[in-house]
Amino acid sequence: MIKPRKWNHLSKILTRNGPFVQADFDCSTALDILKDMRILVIGAGGLGCELLKCLSLMGFVDIHVIDCDTIELSNLNRQFLFRTKDIGRSKAVVAAEFINNRVSGCQVIAHDCKIEDKDKDFYYQFNIIVVGLDAIEPRKWLNQTIFQLLEPSMDGDGLENIIPIVDGGTEGFKGNARVIIPSQNYPCIECTLDLYPPRITFPMCTLAQRPRLPEHCIEYVRLVLWTKDKPFGETPLDGDDPMHLQWVYERSLERSKEFGIDGVSYRLTQGVVKNIIPAVASTNSVIASACATEVFKLATASAPLLHNYMVFNDSCGIYTYTYEAEQKPDCSVCSNLPQNLSVSKLITLQQLIALLKERFNMESPSITTITASGMQTLYMKSLGAALEANLNRTLLELNLVNGQRLLAFDRNQNKNIILQFV
Repeated sequence: MIKPRKWNHLSKILTRNGPFVQADFDCSTALDILKDMRILVIGAGGLGCELLKCLSLMGFVDIHVIDCDTIELSNLNRQFLFRTKDIGRSKAVVAAEFINNRVSGCQVIAHDCKIEDKDKDFYYQFNIIVVGLDAIEPRKWLNQTIFQLLEPSMDGDGLENIIPIVDGGTEGFKGNARVIIPSQNYPCIECTLDLYPPRITFPMCTLAQRPRLPEHCIEYVRLVLWTKDKPFGETPLDGDDPMHLQWVYERSLERSKEFGIDGVSYRLTQGVVKNIIPAVASTNSVIASACATEVFKLATASAPLLHNYMVFNDSCGIYTYTYEAEQKPDCSVCSNLPQNLSVSKLITLQQLIALLKERFNMESPSITTITASGMQTLYMKSLGAALEANLNRTLLELNLVNGQRLLAFDRNQNKNIILQFV
């Protein structure tokens, strides 16, 4: 229960109306809303620690945090919820313990796993999700998952299960915060992938014949030796698996000694494999504060929301700017426009379904063709043996043509597909 004295600073904001409150703001219940909100913080690193601190001190008392990483010595200079005794332990668990012990009345529940290990029902329970990740791929996965939770409302005039996302990111002295509300005129993460810094690449001839940097040695092991030596069989390289990282580190160290290159370390290996963006504590603090403020405004309706993207730069003075990022008309996640899919006409329907699963994060899509004469179902799992034979037939054998329109529908999403044969 939120105590009036302890949260006196919040009472000043939430127990009175003001000129900037949103239309649905209610000063009689706004303070109590905080204790009913269930917030998920994704990531318990530099940004995640700041987020947990800010949210717990803003009156949120039901917080979950998820992270699969463990604490390393190099984390302690900026991830202030951790101590030397915590090295080797789960970041999520230790961060939750720290907040629970420090902020009375706040309960933080830790999940020591990858976000992909949780199903859609897990994310369904949260009112707001705050993202403090240092990688792009998990963001894309989460973005697709949250949009898949959307369902038509009972009256058919809108959508239900809308879970807002507040996303923060930092890179050195630069950072950004953004608000994403699925189903509204907010661009999703997929819409703005070009805003993220691209992965640094090196010419293969340099990696193979003339490595000059420690990063060259690590990239060679990641791209060449992992596939060639198959140290763990056919298992793909997992940057979150300590055994995988240790193998890459040891081979990179051997290669660096062969070419007289210094600087290969386990930390650098982890950074190159996972494409980790460098972090500065002060930037994390500013961006986490901005994200926590947006969570507060989403929960209480006490002020207008950020609409919808804020950038921050203090590499030379302090600069901040807010602008309205736009939706991508042909976004594969939030757009209803048909999506072009380049495939060979010789692949089987089973291979096409696998491609749809990978690209659109579908689970078991049903496939229906759309022609001028009507619609024909090619595959639907519930129909069983009746259409199972189609799975091993090629697109050519199924009489699909270049420019063919397909409807792929899954449990929570439909996609209009236009086949482009290559």
